[in-house]
Amino acid sequence: MTLSTALKTGDLSALPSRRDEDWRWTDLRGLLKVLPPVAPAHGGEVPAGPFAGLADAETVFVNGRRVAPSDVASGVVALRFVALADKAAQGASHALVVKPGEHLVLLESHEGRAAAYVSDVVLDIAVGEGASVERIVLVEDEAEAVNVVTAEVALAPGAKFAQTVLTCGARRQRIETRVRHPGAHAEVRLDGAYLLDAQRHADLTSVVTHGGLDGVTSQLTKGMVTDQARGVFQGRIVVEKGADQTDARMGHHALILSDKAEIDAKPELLIFADDVSCAHGNTIGALDDEVLFYAEQRGIPEAEAKAMLTVAFVGEVVERIEHEGARAVAAAWVARKLGSEA
Repeated sequence: MTLSTALKTGDLSALPSRRDEDWRWTDLRGLLKVLPPVAPAHGGEVPAGPFAGLADAETVFVNGRRVAPSDVASGVVALRFVALADKAAQGASHALVVKPGEHLVLLESHEGRAAAYVSDVVLDIAVGEGASVERIVLVEDEAEAVNVVTAEVALAPGAKFAQTVLTCGARRQRIETRVRHPGAHAEVRLDGAYLLDAQRHADLTSVVTHGGLDGVTSQLTKGMVTDQARGVFQGRIVVEKGADQTDARMGHHALILSDKAEIDAKPELLIFADDVSCAHGNTIGALDDEVLFYAEQRGIPEAEAKAMLTVAFVGEVVERIEHEGARAVAAAWVARKLGSEA
């Protein structure tokens, strides 16, 4: 059951619901009673994206249609999904094959420039032997939008895949990443940050499956929710039988700044091998009152102090972005969302 299938067939029963364990906190069937019409083609200009000027090549989808094609899968590539039609549905899929030994920086943006749209994006990323990919995903949906982004990543031996997702949520939003990890000295870094206010919802779900010897995974997700927002983190690392000497670490840490906000977290390690080093951590709490008091005693208004502390809290995720230009864009985006200086 997927949103993609529902959009293609018009069958609402194909939507994931809370009866599906992995979707119990991001119920689409209960939310969408009618599917909107398909978004029309867009013939006008497309505004610049958040990573403008950083990429060597650009692939752009507008209202689910590819308008600026590029088959480049090395160097620095911008991949944009832009919604420009109100109350319309759009679906897009894209595949990238990174050849052995190549390096790709993928600057991916999901830009909601319309109201109450329904969007589904599916990505397939294959990373060849010894190749490396850094994927930075910036998701800025409109408050009433519904958006599902699913990435299937397949790694070859010795490949490296690093990912950072930054999102401010939507009415219902899910960013899902599934990685097939072969071991064999391949390395994965999966990071994410969600900053949610009002009644926004964001679901960061990931599954990393280690299938061979000597694999490394490092995962760090941080979040902040306030008002009536809801954050969801579901991280699952599977170590299959025979995938010995796997080194996997997962951390999820979040701040709740309102009594009406909610965070649902489900970190999982499923280990079927003997000789592994795996751990996960999960913390959810509020800002330190003593630190806030200390800041206010030095003349910093409470709202500004909270913003500064939250920027510092999320900063660890931003600092792990390797591409300098993307890291600067991410830092500025976090500061803007939190009403702090960059």
